[in-house]
Amino acid sequence: MRRATPLVVALAVAAVAGPALAGRNCDTPQPLKTSTLERGLRLAQLTAQALDASGAGVVVLARAGQDLSKYGLRYSHLGFAYRQPDAEFGHVWRVLHKLNQCGSADSAIYRQGMGEFFMDDLWRYEAAWAVPTPAVQAQLMDVIQHKTRATQLHHKPYSLVSYAWGQRYQQSNQWALETLAMALRAPVRQTTVSEGRVEAQRWMQTHGYQPTVLRIGALTRLGGRMGAANIAFDDHPTDQRFSDQIATVTVDSVFDWMTRTGLTTQAVWYKRDHSTP
Repeated sequence: MRRATPLVVALAVAAVAGPALAGRNCDTPQPLKTSTLERGLRLAQLTAQALDASGAGVVVLARAGQDLSKYGLRYSHLGFAYRQPDAEFGHVWRVLHKLNQCGSADSAIYRQGMGEFFMDDLWRYEAAWAVPTPAVQAQLMDVIQHKTRATQLHHKPYSLVSYAWGQRYQQSNQWALETLAMALRAPVRQTTVSEGRVEAQRWMQTHGYQPTVLRIGALTRLGGRMGAANIAFDDHPTDQRFSDQIATVTVDSVFDWMTRTGLTTQAVWYKRDHSTP
């Protein structure tokens, strides 16, 4: 990775200077531990080196921020990692992704460095990515590098388990998938975010995307809704909700769909920091 040392130093200063708030409760912010900082930066560097070697310009990148093994899932959060030229005729890797703000019901779109993407206290220090075909990369790059189009389908109200085919809320992986669909489908006239999301979801259904169906019982749903502002189930169809079936967009389902439909040139790759447990 070019200019690795300045990158590490700059990220280290930024991380130590203030707390990491993405996905955490802002009422009690905690500074990053030194070990968390070191492990996150090491994984970022390993990932950037692997992406350089892949020759890709943009990939769908995932991290394992939570333990979702009881649902049969390996990764929790994804975004778009893309190469961006720097001032010294080299390049850096940037990540465009959606984050929930401090455990609230709000969200925003962020452009961050690779180090920042892995800076949260991850459950497992492992990255995974899918390399789109050259044609898909070109279409996706046109969208994510454009200031307006990159956020065109962003819907601020957030739920961690938002309904895959709904418009009331939008979680992080859902925004990424809908944005990918927008980049790939034929242009249509759009007047509102909701209309754009409906069109993207229709394209996803037509092209065989299948959300993950989580089995979440009534007591768990009640506890989650009462204990966290960023969890809601009222957007799910009543019959599915009462039968404990929560259909939502997950990293694993996106990777599976991209592989099944030939949107990737390679199977999902991953890089783990083996120097840590």
